[in-house]
Amino acid sequence: MMSLPFYQRHHEHYDRAYRHKALSSTVSQYQKETKSKSAVYAQGSAAYARGSAAYRHSSAAGFSLDSSAAYSHGSSAYDLESAAYSHGSTAYDSSAAQSKRSAAYSLDSESLSTSSAAYSHASESINKLAAAYRLGSEAYSFGLKNSNLMIEDQSYKMSPKAKRAKQSLISEDKENEALDYSVPIFTGRQVNISGITDTEEERIKESAAYVAKRNLFATGEGVSVSKVAKTTSEEEHHEKKSRKVAIRESAERVAMKKTLEETQAFHRKLNQDKLLHAPEFIIEPRSHTIWEKENVRFNCSVAGWPEPRVTWYKNNVPIDVQAHPGKYIIQSQYGLHSLEITECEFDDTAQYHASAMNVKGEVSVYASLVVKRYKGEIDASLLHSRNLSLSPFAVTPHGYASRFEISFVDKFDVAFGREGETMSLGCTVVINPDIKRFKPDIEWYRNGVLITPSKWVQMQWSGERASLTLTHANKEDEGLYTLRVAMGEYYEEYSGYVFVRDADAEIPGAPGAPLDVQCLDANKDYVIVSWKQPAVDGGNPILGYFIDRCEVGTSHWTQCNENPVKFARFPVTGLIEGRSYIFRVRAVNKAGVSLPSRVSEPVAALDPADRARLRSHPSAPWTGQIIVTEEEPAEGVVPGPPTDLQVIEATKNYVVLSWKPPGQRGHEGIMYFVEKCVAGTEDWQRVNTEIPVKSPRFAVFDLSEGKSYCFRVRCCNSAGIGEPSEATEATVVDDKLDIPKAPGRIMPTRNTDTSVVVTWTEPPDAKELVGYYIESSVEGSGRWEPCNNNPVKGTRFVCHGLSTGEKYIFRVRAVNAAGLSEFSQESEPIEVKAAIAAPSPPYDIVVLESVRDSMVLGWKQPEAIGGTEITGYYVNYREVVDGVPGKWKEANIKAVTERAYRIENLKENMMYQFQVAAANLAGVGAPSKPSKSFKCEEWTIAVPGPPHDVKCTEVRKDSLVLLWKEPVYSGRTPVVGYYVDMKETEAKEERWRSVNEKPLQKKYLKIGGLTQGVSYVFRVRATNQAGVGKPSDVTDAVIAETRPGTKEVVVDVDDNGVISLNFECDQMSPDSKFIWSKNYEPIEDDPRLNIDTKGGKSKLSFKNLGEDDLGIYSCIVTDTDGVSSSYTIDEEEMKRLLALSHERQFPTVPLISELAVEILEKGEVRFWLQAEKLSGNAKANFVFNDKEIFNGEKYKMKVDKNTGLVEMIMDKLEEKDEGTYTFQLQDGKATNQSSLVLIGDVFKKLQDEADFQRKEWHRKQGPHFVDKLGWEVTDECNVMLKCKVANIKKETHIVWYKDDREIMVDEEHDFKDGVCTLLISEFSKKDAGTYEVILKDDRGKDSSELKLKDTAFADLMNEVCRRIALSATDLKIQSTAEGIRLYSYVTYYVEDLRVGWVHNDTQIKFTDRMRTGVTGEQIWLQINEPTPQDKGKYIMELFDGSTTHKKTVDLSGQAFDEAFAEFQRLKQAAIAEKNRARVLGGLPDVVTIQEGKALNLSCTVWGDPTPEVSWLKNEKSFVSDANCILRFESGKNVSFSISTVSTQDSGKYSIVVKNKYGTETSDVTVSVYIPEEERESKQEKKQ
Repeated sequence: MMSLPFYQRHHEHYDRAYRHKALSSTVSQYQKETKSKSAVYAQGSAAYARGSAAYRHSSAAGFSLDSSAAYSHGSSAYDLESAAYSHGSTAYDSSAAQSKRSAAYSLDSESLSTSSAAYSHASESINKLAAAYRLGSEAYSFGLKNSNLMIEDQSYKMSPKAKRAKQSLISEDKENEALDYSVPIFTGRQVNISGITDTEEERIKESAAYVAKRNLFATGEGVSVSKVAKTTSEEEHHEKKSRKVAIRESAERVAMKKTLEETQAFHRKLNQDKLLHAPEFIIEPRSHTIWEKENVRFNCSVAGWPEPRVTWYKNNVPIDVQAHPGKYIIQSQYGLHSLEITECEFDDTAQYHASAMNVKGEVSVYASLVVKRYKGEIDASLLHSRNLSLSPFAVTPHGYASRFEISFVDKFDVAFGREGETMSLGCTVVINPDIKRFKPDIEWYRNGVLITPSKWVQMQWSGERASLTLTHANKEDEGLYTLRVAMGEYYEEYSGYVFVRDADAEIPGAPGAPLDVQCLDANKDYVIVSWKQPAVDGGNPILGYFIDRCEVGTSHWTQCNENPVKFARFPVTGLIEGRSYIFRVRAVNKAGVSLPSRVSEPVAALDPADRARLRSHPSAPWTGQIIVTEEEPAEGVVPGPPTDLQVIEATKNYVVLSWKPPGQRGHEGIMYFVEKCVAGTEDWQRVNTEIPVKSPRFAVFDLSEGKSYCFRVRCCNSAGIGEPSEATEATVVDDKLDIPKAPGRIMPTRNTDTSVVVTWTEPPDAKELVGYYIESSVEGSGRWEPCNNNPVKGTRFVCHGLSTGEKYIFRVRAVNAAGLSEFSQESEPIEVKAAIAAPSPPYDIVVLESVRDSMVLGWKQPEAIGGTEITGYYVNYREVVDGVPGKWKEANIKAVTERAYRIENLKENMMYQFQVAAANLAGVGAPSKPSKSFKCEEWTIAVPGPPHDVKCTEVRKDSLVLLWKEPVYSGRTPVVGYYVDMKETEAKEERWRSVNEKPLQKKYLKIGGLTQGVSYVFRVRATNQAGVGKPSDVTDAVIAETRPGTKEVVVDVDDNGVISLNFECDQMSPDSKFIWSKNYEPIEDDPRLNIDTKGGKSKLSFKNLGEDDLGIYSCIVTDTDGVSSSYTIDEEEMKRLLALSHERQFPTVPLISELAVEILEKGEVRFWLQAEKLSGNAKANFVFNDKEIFNGEKYKMKVDKNTGLVEMIMDKLEEKDEGTYTFQLQDGKATNQSSLVLIGDVFKKLQDEADFQRKEWHRKQGPHFVDKLGWEVTDECNVMLKCKVANIKKETHIVWYKDDREIMVDEEHDFKDGVCTLLISEFSKKDAGTYEVILKDDRGKDSSELKLKDTAFADLMNEVCRRIALSATDLKIQSTAEGIRLYSYVTYYVEDLRVGWVHNDTQIKFTDRMRTGVTGEQIWLQINEPTPQDKGKYIMELFDGSTTHKKTVDLSGQAFDEAFAEFQRLKQAAIAEKNRARVLGGLPDVVTIQEGKALNLSCTVWGDPTPEVSWLKNEKSFVSDANCILRFESGKNVSFSISTVSTQDSGKYSIVVKNKYGTETSDVTVSVYIPEEERESKQEKKQ
């Protein structure tokens, strides 16, 4: 065990609550145990690492276990901490070790409070200890409150001490002395504060603790030094006591562990679902590194129920054994699974994983395989296939030649958000090869600065996708975000800009929120707050800014300035030393105040020197370590003058002064007084008369703008006020920093179809520029919008989010702390259009036809067309003689627009090579690579040549459309059809398969049945009578997928019945066009069709749809990434569209419901119907019996056009209103009507219902019953009559009647909850009758009646009996002097409840020996003089009229024996009580008699046998004599006679009667008195 330094051995830590003596002894004992284990030296580190696992474990134990268990658990945690400290002490300066040690201290500190509670459950001192800990925690967790103040608030005062008492200090030469130091504890707990990061929170904790410790020692409180001599006997006593405690702790620990294990096992048995187990890998596969051509096997073992199914994967792709016969061998038997790879190749390097799955879940385990190759044996073809060369190869950490290819898929684009929203950026990262053990480093940057996770930013890496989430976006988050993925020495980056605009202002016209609030130059009571001005001023100039502060740990915000300040920096004074604060800023204009900015990072009000010391010794306050230096305090020294006084900042609103503390200032703290005077005078005025200044910084306000001032500073302490410093030079109150001038030379240039690059020049003489704001406006609109909301540095910015094709102008303004400059001049207008470039080379040149002196070439369009459409192609050719190519020659001077061209005047049988270049508005692009050599010769083959211009369109996840052109060379006979072939891109040549069995006549085909995500290639072959010709060139690989944002052609029929096909595209470039085709042939001037295109939408309308228009209509958008779609109109679809067109031409108003009628609450009749929707022009006509009726007194009509509800209300339904009602609707061209016939019985029924409802409404105008009178049986088996009433007021009376006689109720009903009740206790037959309740007041009355007779009464009594039967208690056994009684209690007993008893399944016949009865609430069965035949099972049956309720007791075995023995005992006791000797009566308690009189007392005694009688006087034996005669006659009469009493006869007389059954004593007190006359005469005689 490592020895502790001296300052840890002798410190006894405690806080201010350790003043109680009982508590001190408990803590002292605990500290001696601590010393014996050499472990804990700080109780004050409780909250230093609250987030650690140890804290959670300790907290759980502390709250869930009782005091003993908690103490045991605390003990184990205490032992655990000992080991943690030993380990942590060896690496004191290591941050990792420090973290572990802090976690252990946290565990122990929590356990200490728990164990202290277990020492004494009723100990008041322990409660004080816990309270003190909580106080310390609160003082620390709020970070900044002085511990002395906190404890004083809770009435915990420390003993006073002399103000300048010299303190005893520790020195190493006194290391072995036992010193009892009183050291304050610094504790804390974690509190979530808005805006605090983990790092900042730790700094705040250290700062607060240090200040609290320093203040405590500086004032002399909390530190007392005394020497304590400890005898050997005391140490031995505590050592023995500690050993006992340790033994008890160990025993309790073992017991608690056993209890927990038993409980867990029991719950596992109870949970049947535990029979099912999720898969769990018992043995995981391990990674391998092997050489090429070797075999490798991965083994694993998995458990679970149902038995899991195991699948093997390579790089997340399931391994198909059938596709690679002999390569992979997968085996599974007896729970052991294996994957064997034979003759491994370099391509087998990958990450493999096994996935086990059953109904309870899925789990995977991973292993990597690295196949190494000897250097010098690298396959060149492999490098060529991956577009690699030898140069970039390097040695990775795995030791073999390789490099990583990093690419980004599904990348994030420029993002736009609003303040307060959650934004996410993400990229799928593909790394080849994928090796599990070599994980990439994922880093995110904002404007080139590394981003760290915080409460505002969250980062995730799933192994495939990197994502960054802004949980609450603010303008500070705006900028260029870069994702960097590094693998060893290789890395790749991808960037995208994020824009965050202002949240909607709470007040219209208010400015945007300021941003980037920072705290500068923090000191004891002073800090400078800076911010950036917002880009949006709300349409009115910003008048200034308000600065708010909030103490960390609270939610109360305080405004720091009364008047708005324009300068973007402001000094905040009046802070409390040692506390931490956060700040926010609000902008204000004449419309109102903006939303607050994001809060600043917390800042502690500390002296910079203290902060520096904290950084160098951060752990001292938290471990309890106290660093004491040998410094003699200077007492009674007046501080000298401050030095180096200067003005560090001056504005129109304030001047900031800075100085250095004096060298001579004494040991105690000092304060400062700031003085000012107008320059040129000596009229010095003190500035801070009320506010004490502790920091060597001060902001002077209330100065006159334009005047010059001088300043000086004095120091003061308890000894007095020192001399002033040297005065500053004259300072003019004015802004030293000017607002910058406007930037110049605004130059916009094209970038993409939604962005423009704007450049400008920096304004002249600019100082302290924060950045620039850029605004854009559509030309001629006059409305300006900000392009950025966070000032950008530099003189170039890309403005995103612009509308394609619009013309924009731009302007820029500069920003510094003084304000925003004027706007620059507006730029020239620029159309938002992608910058164009020359196209890339065409590719895949093929020969479509060859004759003696000419050849027809075909090729594919360039992959990149340069942002504008291709205007043509240029073809070059050259001769190849004996494999040596000649010079290039131009085949065409004028560009050709088709991708097929015939080159003439060639030489027969000569070999030629060709190249093609594409051209657009930007110029001619680079030519393609030379084609392979072709021979110019006459084709004489009979079959057709290859089709050409084969391309894919309308690509979806399971289908696509293939288009082609007929071959140039048709063979000897015309082409009669086409065959389409397809295969997966990676499949071998022999995997080609034909899509169609019969030749196609058309030159297009929709191919379905594709697998999503699979890449395919296609080719086409033409056929004639001679056979099938050569295949076309293979198409580019196409992945079967539906891209995000894909739109389809939509058919629409407008209100005029016009049928149209509509297609929309949001990916258009400025040169994109919509190309409509019918059966994939372009539509040109078709008189039956009309095409209208506006912006990104195109409409194809049919003038008169008919059979000639049947077919497939497709639309392709040029200059896009294959945007296309089609719509098929067949005969069935044509019929549907024509029917819909007719409906639109002649529409009807659709109804949700037909005309209906209902009765309203007042008896009114409501007719109504509801249409699906009605426009603002809709109207309704109301018809009765073919005559239109109108709105008036009788009819109230209403049309709600929002809901489509049409209604008519009639006050009363009369006889003349019988007939047919019709509602007619018209909405534009649409009409509809609905009728309702009300005649005969239907009308009569409706009229009666209306009359009833009208009467009911009138009844409810006064007090009335909502629910009629009813009954319920309460849990106490009483009957409660209840009813629910409404419309009650204070004057309403309620009267109850039974059989027309009023029931007098003791209390007036308060109508609580609108319920009236009448409680009938112990309901019985006498309560049968008719009950009525009446409500009445000045508005009217209402009544409700309930008959409880005959069947109704029987039903109620059955329920009462049932409740009574249910209330019966279990049968109990009671022994009496007569026998054994079985009994049960009920709430109360009624005669209707029939009671029966059963003995051993036989009904009991009652006799004198076996009797039953009811006494009060007790139902009993008495068994007199019980015998063994009375043993057995007894059942009490209670029949409530419908159900029998049973209670059972077993009177046999031990129960009978014990009851019978008790019966015998009670029987004997009864006999003894009956025959014992006793005094039956006759003797008074007290007898008062005059001296000289005769006293005669008599009483009667009894007993069998006859008792013996004796007398006592004053507790002594007393017998007859001449004066007192005692008689006992006839064995029962006792007399006591004194012929002449005297004062000597006074006393207590007792008669004692006794026989073999007992003794009894009766007392009588005799008091003899002398009359007053005789006493006086006797006294005279004596005289």
